[in-house]
Amino acid sequence: QAVISARPGAFAVVLAAAMGLLRMASALVDAESVLGSGLATCSRPGTATTGFARDGLCRDLGGEDAGSHHVCIRMTPDFCRVTGQPNWCAKKLPCMGQAGACPIGNWCVCQWAFARYLQRAGGCDALPDVVCDATNIAALRAYEGSDLPEHKAALACLKRRCGLS
Repeated sequence: QAVISARPGAFAVVLAAAMGLLRMASALVDAESVLGSGLATCSRPGTATTGFARDGLCRDLGGEDAGSHHVCIRMTPDFCRVTGQPNWCAKKLPCMGQAGACPIGNWCVCQWAFARYLQRAGGCDALPDVVCDATNIAALRAYEGSDLPEHKAALACLKRRCGLS
């Protein structure tokens, strides 16, 4: 009590940090793929570690991850160019489960970037692979709740590629 009264803002900082940890722990426990199973790891050994938290998973971290890195794809060399991003796609990044830098293999991409790639690259058939067991159900739910044409196309692509009705 004496510490809290001496530094009234300290309690709020500690509470906010604790709530953030609770949300992250909850995301680990409740992580579900678009297939309805537990969320599989998107990264593979010998490739760069993906995920907003760089833990290999396309977890839903709520407001912690403004880009919503929920869709696991096999990265294409043109993904950054097509989506209008700086060319991080060709970089070597820290490896999954080993020391050193590795090329990007599978990657958790932002929901907006997935939709934009489909729109600009020629549709669902332009994308090599969607890794369905590593794609977070949060992406499906977000696209289902949107009326934007590019989100409807992304939803249709996920459903088709993952065998969902």
